[in-house]
Formats: sequence, C-alpha cells, structure tokens
Amino acid sequence: MSSTVKLTVLYFAALREQAGKESETLNTAAPVDAAALYARLAQQYGFTLPQNRLRAAVNHDFCDWHQALANGDTVAFIPPIAGG
Repeated sequence: MSSTVKLTVLYFAALREQAGKESETLNTAAPVDAAALYARLAQQYGFTLPQNRLRAAVNHDFCDWHQALANGDTVAFIPPIAGG
C-alpha cells in the first residue's frame, strides 16, 4: 500500500508561464522521484522543455533526477538561464 506525500512545487521562467502559476502544493502517491513528478506535471501543463534541459532542486539544493521525494519537500524545476 502506497502512502501520499505533500510537496510544494516551484515553477520558474517558461514553466511558470505554461503552468500559469509560480507554485502549488500537491499530494502525490509515494514513492515518487523528481523525474516522475516532472513527467506528470509536463503532461498536465503541456511543458515544452524536455527534462534534459532542466535542473531539479529539492529543498533548495540541486539534486539527481532520481532522488526520492519525501513529505514536506519543496521541489523546483529550473530551466536554462539566458542573459546578456
């Protein structure tokens, strides 16, 4: 039997525009990792950036895409930064 975890998800740049929000709190079945969460959200919001163009961060630290997420984590998906 799987449990659920409550996560805060932060969106930046193009992802924020496509999701129509800066952040959200969601409940999802555990176990889940950053890659699975992004895949779910990409399908839900129609994200156009592939995972390999992003960095994932959990609780303000960059992480591997396969890091398990725990109840109460804050997850951010960070697109490439361009500037000039």
